[in-house]
Amino acid sequence: MVVSSTDDYQATDQKSYDKMSELKAFDDTKAGVKGLVDAGITEVPQIFILPPKYRPESSDTCESQFIFPVIDLEGINEDPIKHKEIMDKVRDASETWGFFQVVNHGIPESVLEEMLQGTREFFDQDIEVKKQYYTRDLTKKVVHTSNYDLYNPSIPAANWRDSVFFSMAPNPPSPEELPKPRREILMYYTKHVMELGRSLLELLSEGLGLDRCHLEDMDCMEGLGVVGHYYPACPQPELTIGISKHSDAHFITVLLQDLIGGLQVLHQNQWIDIPPMPGSLVVNIGDLMQLISNDKYISVEHRVLANKVGPRISVGCFFSTGPSPSSKLYGPIAELLSEDNPPKYRATTLKEYGDYFRQKGLDGTSALLHFKI
Repeated sequence: MVVSSTDDYQATDQKSYDKMSELKAFDDTKAGVKGLVDAGITEVPQIFILPPKYRPESSDTCESQFIFPVIDLEGINEDPIKHKEIMDKVRDASETWGFFQVVNHGIPESVLEEMLQGTREFFDQDIEVKKQYYTRDLTKKVVHTSNYDLYNPSIPAANWRDSVFFSMAPNPPSPEELPKPRREILMYYTKHVMELGRSLLELLSEGLGLDRCHLEDMDCMEGLGVVGHYYPACPQPELTIGISKHSDAHFITVLLQDLIGGLQVLHQNQWIDIPPMPGSLVVNIGDLMQLISNDKYISVEHRVLANKVGPRISVGCFFSTGPSPSSKLYGPIAELLSEDNPPKYRATTLKEYGDYFRQKGLDGTSALLHFKI
């Protein structure tokens, strides 16, 4: 029998080590990928090595054919003409890219820097301090972990990153529940991001031809999850990945990233680098926004490459409904539907969508396909 090189790789992979035991041994340290790097490893452990067919290739990244959209929000509420111009740009980017960068968004650059620094300080703490937050119980308000889908059998390899998650709305943790390095800045940053999120949802509502409060009235920003990602320097970045190809499950994401780079978005079947810009924030459409807009706005796959330089720090803010289970159904918005534009998705609860998204893991496929009519 003739086997491909990928088959050979997988056969060797299965014979050479017990993957589940290795995953558990890694998880039990509660030290994450940072713990491996701090221990001085010079090679990527097997559990992080992607089979060849999943590895990013430099040849699949397009350098200059496309210009990633950057939208200046200055004057958004002062001049109706300027407001309309900005709304048109947000709508166009959400329809064609599913991603855009915003500048002059109202959050001081000093606050952005402090948020990145606070995130780094959390991961730089002594492991015994961090261990108290390390868990796989995603219902907790503070969750420190490495790869939420670590044990999912459909995932080809673990990702080269550690994370800390905070459920900040509608029922935020008490200040005492938050880790000290992030306590004050996290609460302050959350307040700023909620204001920006409201402005973005108003623009997206208007872009759909709806009343500007329509999406907020649907509770699209009732819930806010804040995730700090830490991508340690990697000795063999070509063998692994920071975050596998995926789309976000929520309505919209607002991402703060440092200047190291590595975030890429899939646009017209090519991977495009999102260039880090001081003072900017990256906004992207999530799966649930694509679902309720009936494909008017698109939730696009993206990934983060591993890098010999690091750590790379990013902070993602995910807008959704409240975390408690609700029977409220979300389907394509009735005002957008017609005989020529029938619903493309069945209605679902946020719990059903979230449960399916987490159970599926970051396996490179879209959770939206499961809800297509």
